[in-house]
Amino acid sequence: MTEDTKKGEITPDGDSTDVEGELKKGKYPRAIPFIISNEFCERFNYYGMRTILVLYLTRKLDYDDDTATVMYHSFTTLVYFMCIFGAIISDSWLGRFRTIWSLSIVYVCGSTLISIGAIPTLDVNASAMTIIGLLLIAIGSGGIKPCVAAFGGEQFKLPEQARYLAVFFSMFYFAINLGSFISTMITPILREDVKCYGDDDCFSLAFGVPAILMVTSIIIFLIGKPLYKIVSPAGNMFVKVCKCIWTALRTRSKEKAINPREHWLDYSEKRWGQQLVDETKILMNVLKLYIPLPIFWALFDQQGSRWTFQATRMDGDLGFWTIKPDQMQVVNPLLILVFIPLYEVAFYPLLSMIGIRRPLQKITLGGILGGIAFFISMIVEIQLEDTYAVLPKAGESQLRIFNGMNCEYAVQTNIPDHANFILKSMEMFEEKYITVEGQKSFTYSFTSNTPGCEVPPNGQFLLNEREQISYFVNSRWGQIGLLRYTDDTEKSSKGYPLFRVLGNTAIDRTFIFKDLDPSNSFDRHTNSTYFNDIIESYPSEYEISIDGTEVMKYTMRLGGVYAFIFNEEGASITGQVITVTEPNSINMLWLIPQYVVLTLGEVMYSITGLEFSFTQAPESMKSVLQGCWQLTVAIGNLIVVIVAEVKAFDAQKWEFLLFAVLMIVDMGLFAVLAYYYKPIPLKKYDDDDANTTLPVEEQKEERGGLENPTFIKSD
Repeated sequence: MTEDTKKGEITPDGDSTDVEGELKKGKYPRAIPFIISNEFCERFNYYGMRTILVLYLTRKLDYDDDTATVMYHSFTTLVYFMCIFGAIISDSWLGRFRTIWSLSIVYVCGSTLISIGAIPTLDVNASAMTIIGLLLIAIGSGGIKPCVAAFGGEQFKLPEQARYLAVFFSMFYFAINLGSFISTMITPILREDVKCYGDDDCFSLAFGVPAILMVTSIIIFLIGKPLYKIVSPAGNMFVKVCKCIWTALRTRSKEKAINPREHWLDYSEKRWGQQLVDETKILMNVLKLYIPLPIFWALFDQQGSRWTFQATRMDGDLGFWTIKPDQMQVVNPLLILVFIPLYEVAFYPLLSMIGIRRPLQKITLGGILGGIAFFISMIVEIQLEDTYAVLPKAGESQLRIFNGMNCEYAVQTNIPDHANFILKSMEMFEEKYITVEGQKSFTYSFTSNTPGCEVPPNGQFLLNEREQISYFVNSRWGQIGLLRYTDDTEKSSKGYPLFRVLGNTAIDRTFIFKDLDPSNSFDRHTNSTYFNDIIESYPSEYEISIDGTEVMKYTMRLGGVYAFIFNEEGASITGQVITVTEPNSINMLWLIPQYVVLTLGEVMYSITGLEFSFTQAPESMKSVLQGCWQLTVAIGNLIVVIVAEVKAFDAQKWEFLLFAVLMIVDMGLFAVLAYYYKPIPLKKYDDDDANTTLPVEEQKEERGGLENPTFIKSD
C-alpha cells in the first residue's frame, strides 16, 4: 500500500483502509463453509437425479423417447420458472434464510417420493409418485436457486470484504460444478452396477443417495444458523418492475391522445418515480437482447435427453471400462472446469487477434458453436442409422425365413428378384424391400440339396404392408412345415439386447439362459425351446443349456436383436445364433466432439452474457436480470417440449438439423439486435426523484404493510 492511500479507500485487492491508512482485513465470514457445503449437496442431488431421469422414464416406467423428452424438459422448464417465484417469496415475505430451508424440505419430499416409487417390490403407482416428486423438486430447486448465492453474499461486509466476496462466488461456482461432476459420475454407477430387488439395476438407490445428500444439505444449512447474518425481506424489485410496466401500459391506453410522452414507460412516472421508470427503461433495453437467447438453452439442455438417448444406441466398451449412456453428461461440467481458465489465458487472447473482443461478439460466437455442436450430433446420428433396423415403409413388406433343419434347401418363388435362392441349414433368408400394398401372396416350393431330407409342401408366403413377416422351417410336430409369425427387428428403446428362441426340438424341452458375467452366475431366462415371443435381456455372456445340457455360450451386446435356433436329431441338440439386427457398434467416444463444441459455446454464451447484462443494468435491476436470465432457460426447454410433442420428424437426424439451423438463424437475429443496441447512460437522482408518489396506504403495502420497515440482523 502506498503512502497516498486515504481513509476508507479500496485497494486494488478489494480491501479497505482505516483512518491511519493501514490495511483493515475483516475476517472471512465463518458462515460461508456451511453455505458452500449446502450448495454442493443440493447440486449433487439435482444433477444426480436429472442424469438418470430419462432412462428411468423409458426403462422402468415404459414411456417412449418422445414422452420422456417432454417430461424431462417440462420439469426443467418448471424449475427455471419457479426461480421467479422463489425470488418473490424470499424478497417479499419469508426472507432468504426461511425460503431456503422451507423449500428445501419440499425438495427432499420430492426426492424421497421418486426414490420410494422406484422400489419395484412396493405396490405403489411409480408414475404418479415420479410426477408428484418432480413437481415438488421443481418447486424446491427452482425456489431456492435465486436465494442461496444472494444469501451468501449478504454475509460479507462491503466494501471492506469485497475481495473475499469475489472468492466466495468463485468457490460457489466451483461447488456447483463439482457437485454436478461427481453426481453425474456416481449415479449411473449406482443405477447400473448395483443389483437390487432382483433387478439388473438399482434406480431406487441411484435416486436415494442424492436424496440423502439433500437431507444432508438441510442439516448443514441449519447448523450454520447461529453464524448467519439474516436480513428481513425488503420488497421484490421484480414485482415493482412488473407493476411499473403494467401502470405504464394502462395509463398510456387512457392518456395517449391527451398526454403524449416521449417513452411509453414515462406514463408510470407519477406513480412510481423517475428513478424506477428510468431504470426500467434501461432494463427493457437490455432485455431486447434476450429475445433470441432461449434457443441456445433448447439445445444445451438436450444433453440430458436426446443426447443421452443417442448414447444408448452406441457402444460404451473401452476395453478396460464401459461407459454408461448417462455418464456422457459428465463431460460438460468437467470441460467447464477446464475451459474457464483456458479462455482467460489462451482462447480470448487468440479471439482478440481476429477481432472478436466485445461481449456481444463473444455471445454470438458462443451461440454459433452451439449450432455447430448439433450439426455434429446430426452427423453422428447419420452414422448410427447404418446400425438401426430397416423398417418397412408404406407400400413395402419384409420377409425372413429361418431354417431350423439340418438340411439345405433350394427355394423357388415368384418374389421379384428372388425366383431362386438357397436356404442353408440353421441360417436365414432375408429380403427387406418387397412391394406390397395391403396384403399379397407369393408362391413357394422347396427342393432339398441334402440327401434324405424331407421338404415342406408347396405353399404361399402371405405378406402384409408395413409389416415384417417371418417363417420358421421346422419338424417339431413330426411333419415338416413353416410356422408364420409377425416379427419385430427394431432395437430396444432401452438399448438392451432382444432375442427370440426358435426350437425345432421335442415338445417337453426346456432351455435356460445362465448369465455368466456376475460373480454369482444365475438363470436369467427359463422357457420352452419351441417358440418364444421376443425377450428383452441384459448385455452379458450367457451359457445356454437345454434340459441341463450345455449347447452353447454366447455374448449378447447392447442394441442387438438375435434369433437362437435349436435343432434336435436323436440324442444331439445343436444351436445357432443369427444376428437379425446388428448390436451397437459406434463407440460413445464419438459423442465427445459435440460435447466439447457445445461447452466451448456455453462458456462464452452464458458467462459473457451474464457479465454483459450486469454491467449494463443499474444496481437495483441486477437481481431482476438474473430472474429474466433464468426465464430464458425455461423458455428454451419449453421449445424442446413443443418440438417433441409435434413429432414432425420420422428420424432423429432431422430434429438435430432443425435445432442447428434454428441456432444459426437465431444468432443472425441476435447479431442484428446487437448492432443496433445503444446503452442508456445511468443518471444520478436526488431523493425526490427516487421516491414514488403513492398514497400512504399503498406505500405501506409496498413496504410489506409496515409503518416503519426495519432490517433485522441475527447471529
